[in-house]
Amino acid sequence: MNHRTLLMLSTALAAAVTLSACKRDQEQSVMSQPDPAPAPMTPAEPAPAAATASVASVDLGNAVGTDNRVTAPTTTFAPGDTIYAAVTTRTGDPNASVPARLAARWTYQDGQVVHEEGQDLTLAGDGVTTFQISKPDGFPAGRYRVEISLDGAVVETREFEVR
Repeated sequence: MNHRTLLMLSTALAAAVTLSACKRDQEQSVMSQPDPAPAPMTPAEPAPAAATASVASVDLGNAVGTDNRVTAPTTTFAPGDTIYAAVTTRTGDPNASVPARLAARWTYQDGQVVHEEGQDLTLAGDGVTTFQISKPDGFPAGRYRVEISLDGAVVETREFEVR
């Protein structure tokens, strides 16, 4: 081989090694770049809030109408009266049905329990639930209290008197 051929082969070999080394650096640099961040996900719509129930009011009286509401609210009763507590409830979403436990605890002046009663209900929109106590031989004169609880928590208290 002559000097010229050897020089050409050396130059070609050097160029090939240089080009392959450059190509390898490009591949490594492409490979070493972090993956692009995934496209942001659109947030899912939040789940609808669970419907809630609440006690809107409690009225006491000695008579109720066909709608279960007290006809003439009062806090003073005769010993022979039947005493009603009309509990108005409301749900946060009028179209939702909310399972609930509504209870009444009636006590005499020293905290002595006169009567306790609970009802498991399905509440929807506005409604009225009635609790009552009576004593055929008459209630003793004094101060009384009724506590209304919703799902185990006292939410309303009313005091009344028997004379």
